[in-house]
Amino acid sequence: MNRSAKTSESIPIQTIVIISITWAIVALFFYMLFGVRAEGEARPLWYSICTYIFENVGYMAASLLCFRNWQSRQMVSGRRVWLLLGLAMFFFFVGNLFFGIGELVFQLDADVSLGDIFYIPCYGFLAWGMILAVIPRRLNMELWQWAVLGAVAMVGIVVTYGLVTYADNTAELMLAANPVVPDGTEPEISNAPAWALSLNAMLLPFANLVSQIYIVGDVALLIAASTLLLAFWGGRFAQSWRMIAAAMFCFYISDMWYYYAVNTNPDYQSGELLEVGWVFSAVLVAIGAALEYDISTKSRRGSGSRRRGGAS
Repeated sequence: MNRSAKTSESIPIQTIVIISITWAIVALFFYMLFGVRAEGEARPLWYSICTYIFENVGYMAASLLCFRNWQSRQMVSGRRVWLLLGLAMFFFFVGNLFFGIGELVFQLDADVSLGDIFYIPCYGFLAWGMILAVIPRRLNMELWQWAVLGAVAMVGIVVTYGLVTYADNTAELMLAANPVVPDGTEPEISNAPAWALSLNAMLLPFANLVSQIYIVGDVALLIAASTLLLAFWGGRFAQSWRMIAAAMFCFYISDMWYYYAVNTNPDYQSGELLEVGWVFSAVLVAIGAALEYDISTKSRRGSGSRRRGGAS
């Protein structure tokens, strides 16, 4: 075992949980205190940079903790589950980096960006990982649990469809009321490099497809998280997966808010309060990974000592 692995294992579970919760609380207060702005007022650059720091540090930490679980052979839920969750967190981290560079450095207002190429696989990894976590339990749920799952799925589909429809209709009405008519003025010169502008133009035709993928992905994550929560309703290892399920709910809320906001407000700037759900999502995954590691390693060590005691 290398030195970095020994260092990560030596961090107490209480320390990881306290740091994670503190990070989430600080992020929440930051969004609440500095995110409020007057109508038409631009957000300061330092605020936008800090929001990306809160998100990216959280997702990088979550990915490292998930990869630590993947490297351990003691994980009760299996190593592949944590590999997939770790990849999801890492891909979101990389996507956020590219999205932030495009928004803050190049000042591009792109419908599809290089970040989307990394965001989209994140949904697949998350769903696949949660499915692999549920399969060994064989879904031995009671009738009321199936009823709850069906109700959550139905409500999620209705809410998502209604929100998306309202946002799209609002965007069409706004475009009809304020059509884009050339006024003879020269377009603003972007400071983005030529390759970024070319990539933006190349990806633009896929804007509708990307939006549909996000919508379907959010509904799938909501249903998968509900299944995960009900499948791990009780038992010794339920606590960590409750954290993962709660993370997906936070992820869904922030995603839906962002879709609604960008389609109903042409001047929307990222950093609104509900986007803190992405930070919460990363924090909850990190806590879930830490809890799973702690419970799995303690369980295996305890069973090993009992076997040794019985053999003596």
